[in-house]
Amino acid sequence: MLSVAHANAADAPIYAQLLAQALSQAPALTEQQANVGAAAADAQQSRALLNPRVDTLFENLGAPASGGQSQRQSTYTVTQPLEVFGKRAARIEAGERNLGLAQTRRHQAQVDFAAGLAVAYASVEAAQALRQLAQEDLARAKDDLSVAQAQVKAGKEAQLRLAQAQASVAAAQANTQASAADLTQALERLSALVGSDIAYSGVSGTLLNAANDSPASSVQEAPSVVTARAERDALQAQVTVEQKRWVPEIGVSAGVRRYAWSSQSGYVVGVSATIPLLDRNAGGISAAQQRVIAAESRLEEARLLAQANLRTALAQVQAADQRLTAASTGEAAANEAYRLGRVGYEAGKTSLVELLVIRRALSEARGSTIGARLARVRALSAMAQAEGRLAFGEEIK
Repeated sequence: MLSVAHANAADAPIYAQLLAQALSQAPALTEQQANVGAAAADAQQSRALLNPRVDTLFENLGAPASGGQSQRQSTYTVTQPLEVFGKRAARIEAGERNLGLAQTRRHQAQVDFAAGLAVAYASVEAAQALRQLAQEDLARAKDDLSVAQAQVKAGKEAQLRLAQAQASVAAAQANTQASAADLTQALERLSALVGSDIAYSGVSGTLLNAANDSPASSVQEAPSVVTARAERDALQAQVTVEQKRWVPEIGVSAGVRRYAWSSQSGYVVGVSATIPLLDRNAGGISAAQQRVIAAESRLEEARLLAQANLRTALAQVQAADQRLTAASTGEAAANEAYRLGRVGYEAGKTSLVELLVIRRALSEARGSTIGARLARVRALSAMAQAEGRLAFGEEIK
């Protein structure tokens, strides 16, 4: 089964294509799309008119005859309920507000998903780079072992140096296996995130070198703020609905009445209305108003958190850029140090211990650069999330 899965696995597409695919098939987003569809159906239903009612009334059944004629009467009426004083308009407004809330929640889910997908994609890329680094480190360790064997054989190094070189090879092999396991974990997470049944074998695009070319937007565009405002507006519309519930229900009736003794008919018309004496929905109105107050508090909290998140994201991006610059400088220095150390070791001027230390420093410097690039992607993703846009992707209109 594993061999079949690996045979069917393929590299993930570039991030932009993967994001476009995931927005339409990822389980986390299809759920939100279904919620929007349900809210749209509810909004459409809110515009429907009330159904008429048909009544049939038979009177004077079993009553004594009058002059030999039956006194029975049959009345057939149709009653049409009428929504007056803005009841229907309030219901329609509440449906539209709930639809807008569902749409803002979908957008917030898309923004959060894009940020998570960018980090997951970059994590796979970083894991691939770390595995490649581990394989290169293993190759260098084997080269050092070959040189150490030659040095020991020539009597230029003690047998201890050979044991040290062999231990270095074993550590490099273990690191290679660990990096391969980390890559598998990152690939599995990426596949599950986008809704793929088969794990990807790798990524072909790159986000670790992505540029930050998106201008900062207003804090008011933060998805959490927009969603909290839409929730407040939906609850305000519900207050109006509750206020209209106690309005009398008016019904207009029209029908025909048949008289058994003459086989003739007459027409009937009528108006009915409920009398709001016992229930004016005071409790329902008060509850709806309290929900609006709570929503106002959540909106203010979301606004403050959005400001804090944006400031934090800006600081993280600046720190990540500085960290990447320092790591790149350190990697360049470590590369040159290893080159010189390798030349000195082969010339017999540098000991094996010194070379192993230099090589370890080179691996750590390259790993630090990869980690700095991944941290920068995390910071840029958090920035996009705070600004309410898709990380490294096109904005959905």
